[in-house]
Amino acid sequence: MIIKSSEFIISAVGRDQYPSDDRVEVAFVGRSNVGKSSIINSITNRRHLAKVSQTPGKTRLINFFLINNEFYLVDLPGYGYAKVSKVEKASWGKTVETYLTDREPLKRVVLLVDCRHKPTGDDVIMHDWIKHYGYDVVVVATKSDKLSNNDLKKSEKIIKETLKLKPEDKFVFFSSLNKKGKDTLIDTVFGDLLDENITVDE
Repeated sequence: MIIKSSEFIISAVGRDQYPSDDRVEVAFVGRSNVGKSSIINSITNRRHLAKVSQTPGKTRLINFFLINNEFYLVDLPGYGYAKVSKVEKASWGKTVETYLTDREPLKRVVLLVDCRHKPTGDDVIMHDWIKHYGYDVVVVATKSDKLSNNDLKKSEKIIKETLKLKPEDKFVFFSSLNKKGKDTLIDTVFGDLLDENITVDE
């Protein structure tokens, strides 16, 4: 698949602001500083499409980007930033849970984890949350340029074991710096997105 066009549509706080045109959606989520904005900018070939927050953990908006005038890439707020208060963490949870609950256009969630570290407890909870709501999930290990090929194999083993991924679960490495894994990432995440066979578990 080739991403030919991408445009920012809206930053939403609640359901009343979500797009209502029933285009398919794929959401990206991950810890603050995992490189989510960089990945979105990289795969869309837009340097400033997704803005990097100057204050990690503070953003509570859900950003919708229209891709190829066909479907939405949804940027969910980052989680796990140590310096946010319990109130802010609760706000994040409510924002994301509201979006994930019965969101019919949402067909897939991309969970980003840092390949240099074992997935955190928050990562495990987020993965379980996505599974609980019945969405197809792709795990993307970011910053792969930081590790050797041997260390990447070790990282893959640790990530898959920690998140309890099954052999059929989708997993890819990616580096926003050198773009390694870009085509695989795009094809894995978006290749069959408009295929009617993608369904959300009831």
